[in-house]
Formats: sequence, C-alpha cells, structure tokens
Amino acid sequence: MTHQASLAVAEEFRPSPGMRLHQRILVALDSSDHANAALRSAAELAGLADDSVITGTHVYAAKLHDMRFRQMEGGLPEQFRQEQELERQRDVHDDLITRGLSIITDSYLDQAATHCDQLGIDFRRSSLEGKNYRALTTETNSGAYDLLVMGALGLGAIQGSRLGSVCRRVARRSAIDTLVIKEPGRPIKEGPIIVAVDGSAKAYGGLLTALTLAKHWQVPVKVIAAFDPYYHYVAFNRIAGVLSEEAGKVFKFKEQEKLHEEIIDSGLAKIYDGHLAVARAISKDFGVEIETELLSGKPHDAIEKYVRKIKPSLLIIGKLGIHADDELDIGGNSEHLLENVDCAILLSMREHQPQIDVVSGVTTSWTHEAEASMERVPSFVRNMARMAIMRYAQEHGHTVITKKIVEEATAQLMPNHAEQAMGEIVAAYDAGDLKRKPMAEDALRWSQEAVALLRAIEDLSVRGNLSMRAEKKARQEKCARVEARHIQPFLDTESPEGSQSSALSPAQLHWQAAALARLMRIPEGFMRDRCKQSIENFARKNGHAEITLEVAENGLKQARGEMEKTMQGQGGTDSKPKSGGCPFGYGNKNPQDAGR
Repeated sequence: MTHQASLAVAEEFRPSPGMRLHQRILVALDSSDHANAALRSAAELAGLADDSVITGTHVYAAKLHDMRFRQMEGGLPEQFRQEQELERQRDVHDDLITRGLSIITDSYLDQAATHCDQLGIDFRRSSLEGKNYRALTTETNSGAYDLLVMGALGLGAIQGSRLGSVCRRVARRSAIDTLVIKEPGRPIKEGPIIVAVDGSAKAYGGLLTALTLAKHWQVPVKVIAAFDPYYHYVAFNRIAGVLSEEAGKVFKFKEQEKLHEEIIDSGLAKIYDGHLAVARAISKDFGVEIETELLSGKPHDAIEKYVRKIKPSLLIIGKLGIHADDELDIGGNSEHLLENVDCAILLSMREHQPQIDVVSGVTTSWTHEAEASMERVPSFVRNMARMAIMRYAQEHGHTVITKKIVEEATAQLMPNHAEQAMGEIVAAYDAGDLKRKPMAEDALRWSQEAVALLRAIEDLSVRGNLSMRAEKKARQEKCARVEARHIQPFLDTESPEGSQSSALSPAQLHWQAAALARLMRIPEGFMRDRCKQSIENFARKNGHAEITLEVAENGLKQARGEMEKTMQGQGGTDSKPKSGGCPFGYGNKNPQDAGR
C-alpha cells in the first residue's frame, strides 16, 4: 500500500474530537450479572461521544404464559373448572401476568436509566413482547441501531455454561456489530485489544473499530492472522488415498508433496502475512501503533490459544470470513470463538476494503484471456489468487491484467511444475478417476512413541487427520520416520522428555510461519537456498529448536556479514569478482540485497 493510499483510508475513518464509532447502541437487559456488565460496557462506548444514545430493551412473553395457563386448565381443582369461574380465572391470570411481566421489564429499564442518567448519557426504552430471541433479533435489525451489546449468559445460566441460547441465536441472526460480554467483572477498555484479520472486508472493518477504541482508551492493539497449512495437505492425501491406478500416474505423489511445500505453505504464509502488512499500513496512518503476529494451525484453535496467552479484554473478529457465501449467517471460526473464548468478543459486521484493493478494483481491468485463465485455478484458492494477482499488477504499475501478467504473478506463488501438478490433480478429480489407495512406498514409518501418542486419540476421524498432519511435518523435515515430536504440536499435552537432543540436526528444526514468510521474500533459487542454510546453521549453533522470525533475521544478518567479508577479500565491492565469486552467486550486487 502506498503512503497516499493508506493516508486516504486513514482520513476516511480517522475519528475527530467528540466523534465515536457506535452512536446508536441497543443493550439487552435482564438484571443478570452479564447483562449489568453489558450495560456498563455500552456506557463506556457511549461515553466516547456526546450524541450517543443507549436503548435498553427487555423481552417478556405474556402470550407464552397465557398459553401455558390454558394448557394446565385441565388439572385445576373441580371448583375452578366451572365455566363462569374458569372465565374469571382466565381474566385474572391474563391481567396479572401481563401487568406483572410489564412491571418487571420496567424495573430492568428503570435501573438502566438511572445508571445512564448518572453518567449523562441519553437513554431510551424498548419493551418487547414475544419469543425472546426472535423479538430481540427483530429489534436489533430494525435499522435503528449500529451496535448490539448483550451478556453471554442470562438469569437461566447454570454452572459450566459458556453461552446462553438466546445470546447464541441472536448473535447468529444479528445484522449489525454485536458485542458479547463474557467477563462481568472486567471492563472492555482495560486492554489489550486483539483483532483477527483474514483479508475479508468485515475483518478490516473490525480493525478500524479497534483502532478507534484504542486511540480513545490508550490501550495496545495486537493484530493476528491465522492460516492452516495442514488442512489442504490432509485433504489432498484423502484424494490420494482413493486414486485409481491410472489417475495415480497423473497424481505424482512426490510432485504433489512439493506442490504443498511451495504453494500451500509458502503461498498461504505470504498471503496472510500480506494481510498483516496492510493492517500495519492502515494503523500507521491512523496514528496507532500495533503489534502483528502470523499464526499457523486451525484458525479458531490458533486464535483461542493466542487469546489464552495474551488475556485481552476484547477480541474483535469479522462475523463472516473471506470464504463466506451470501446465505451464511456466521463463519465457522467466528462461531467457535464466540463459544470458546473467555474475553468479550465483538462480531464485526462493518465492512472496509483496504485502499489497495479498492484502487485495483476500480482502476484495473481484466482481459477475456486473463479471466479465462483464472477459471483453471481451483475454486478453493481462487479468491486469494485473484487478490494476489491484483496486488502484483498494481505494484508493477499495470492497469490492465493480461494473461501474461496472470502467468507472471502466478509463477511467484506457484512454480510451473507445481502448477501443472495442481492442474492434473484437479482434472483427475473432475474426471472421477480418484479411486486408488496410496502406494506402500509412499507411506512413512512411525516410531513406537509416535504410535502410542496417536493411539491415545479415541476419535478415529481425528486420529486420521492428525496422522497426516504429523507425516507432513516429518516430510517437511526430510525425515524417513514419524517421531513423537512430529505429532506432539497437534496435541494439548507436553512434549515428551528426551525428544530434543542438545545437538540439533536439520530434521529437528521447525520453521514458524512468520519466519517462512520472511524467507519467501528472498529471490527464489540459489540465493534463497543459501540463506535458508545460513539461518538453519545459525539456529543449530545457538541451540534453537524452532526458527522464529527473530532467529531468521539474525541468521540473515550473519549471512550478510559473511558475504561482505568474502567480497572484501576479493578486493572490495568495486572490483570484479574473482574466481569462486560471491557465495550467493550475484557478483557485484550490494550484499545488503541478499536478505531483502
């Protein structure tokens, strides 16, 4: 993103003094601890601007009670079953129930009104009658509000409850930003705020919300992106497991293995690292410093673990993600996080397209040949591939995307042999030729320790997926056998003792996603291979079992130093390289370029 483009984003959404993001707030009340905390949170948000309005609402079900009374009439004593007496009892019951429930609702709203009056916040009332979740959903989506705040649990909560049925049903159906309070004793403005981005418009809308709140509350913002490099590996292994003999020749398991290393691992890492880069650009011009981190693993699981480690007061996520269709009410990852995280969670429905995509969408056109070439890209990565190609075109100054540009951009993420393998796999799948079991020579051997850990998983389907994830990890490390350390990261137990020796071999080094993304920025070929070797040498020398982004940067720094010494020994950078040349094979080029 250029400075001018990100500045335009910042100017559009930068809050002016006295302005806040949500100005029409609906809060659900029932006098429970969570609902009372929801009122306090709504007041914290409304207090950021003078013109905010809080509307308190409670739903009572007089008609439901009336129906229940009529169903029980058959069990009344004989003296109350005379027709005249029965009619009188019905009138009395209807009056008492209707007035009684109305009085209860008024008391909830009175309590909220007093709280808001003390804070100088405009408060309005909304008494609703009907089925609780349905009436609350209708009011929420009436167009009168831009934020719903409610407690995760109500008066019906029992020990062990994490999310009430009304909260769950309304959150799924809400068409506006929805804030669910889960920690009654903790203010949401305490911080830090975590934002998860996946390249979707709603995720970036949530980022703008977080930046606005952080600027007012002066709390840190941590932006994360999570991707699962193992999912596609498992999926393709399932395909490989049913290939016919003829299709097996097309499938070429070893090429498919390389395809995942070069496309799924590095490609997805680059794409999601790009989402974080966009977030940093927006945040910088917004005037808010953020921390970013790239997570690998099942997205909701990786985010849950990160939330447990950081313990934020608020998590903000898009209610729908990058792969959502028009009929989906809530994304799978969002649904899991709504249920499982302990902190308050804001499901963002506000949308924002980062400026780089807006400019590309408006100023860039596609030729018919380019559009046709995109049809050959598998559907499950087509949207991400299209975004990557548009970014490539804009970065290189193109306003018309041709087939050649598509091929150039694709080559960066997908080498030719891998692209061919992907096409052959898809073609075989479409032809219905996927029938064969995997070849015996393709299978990896397992150590006894690894087998014992795997057999501890009772669910056979989960066991099968974990076994393939562990095998992928072993193949990444070029191991001929699956060890306990390969499956351990996918389990919640501690690593077995003795799984790591003091002398670290190449097979024992594990690359984190952020470090892998950094390596992919180095030109492909000899230079990248040498840099990878230097980083791994640095890691082993310093006793690192895992290559983090910091380890990778230090390894590259060491590589640049060695390169400078070599070139100085050849007479300096201005002289013609002698026989043997630069260790990176780039002659007189600036050695600083090697790590860029």
